[in-house]
Amino acid sequence: MMKTISENRCFGGVQGVYSHNSEACGVDMTFAVFLPEIAEEAPVPVLWYLSGLTCTHENAMTKAGAQAWAAREGIALVFPDTSPRGDGVADDEAYDMGQGAGFYVNATEAPWAPHFNMWDYVAEELPALLAGTFSIDPDRQGITGHSMGGHGALTLAMGLPGRFRSVSAFAPICNPTASDWGRKQLGGYLGPDESVWAKHDATLQMAARGFDGPMLIDTGTADQFGDLLKTESLAAAIAEKRQPATLRMQRGYDHSYFFVSTFMEDHVAFHAEALWR
Repeated sequence: MMKTISENRCFGGVQGVYSHNSEACGVDMTFAVFLPEIAEEAPVPVLWYLSGLTCTHENAMTKAGAQAWAAREGIALVFPDTSPRGDGVADDEAYDMGQGAGFYVNATEAPWAPHFNMWDYVAEELPALLAGTFSIDPDRQGITGHSMGGHGALTLAMGLPGRFRSVSAFAPICNPTASDWGRKQLGGYLGPDESVWAKHDATLQMAARGFDGPMLIDTGTADQFGDLLKTESLAAAIAEKRQPATLRMQRGYDHSYFFVSTFMEDHVAFHAEALWR
């Protein structure tokens, strides 16, 4: 059963926040949906935005400035949370593990396995709920995200062939199996067998299969987490695969939402071109 938390008029459309009991995660989950005005007339394409470490559905909803561009292009936006939350949900004292840091995987290890099933939540459960509730076209989907969410966007796009027409990312974690932003979390959630981790590494997935569609990646040259992102590893895999992609290093930009909001117009327009084709 879905509950409406809030709905506000926004650029002619509606920005809503909702909650529901998730079977995948075993707790109530909160998410946000922006519907442009033309969704009142017919189903519209949808762009998923996956957020990064420590974020909720609210960060991008309020800071990224995406609604203005989505309204112009006539596409919906979906902002899921980054992890299950609440009493009884495992957590960690560090910001990069546990609540707020789901890494878009299905955990198999204790104490995470009962609730941390963010791959199934984003790939299966939430899309099914949206398709039966909102005026969106499930055959026209794109996906983007920031940092940990960029990692999720890339791995979901490559791991679900045919699901998404386009993928983009802002400063994604590109090679987590070789990064301190990844090895700790993948080992903790999935166990020590590194072959299981490969599904959740964009660089390895690019080498193995690539993406059947356009790809756009932006990362700042002044990103304070540049060594953890491993952008160069994904760039090399893209070149080796001959993947159609645009990878831009944006001079002077860091990892913040000032960076994300600066290039959000480009990303929404990039997806709109693919989704309305």
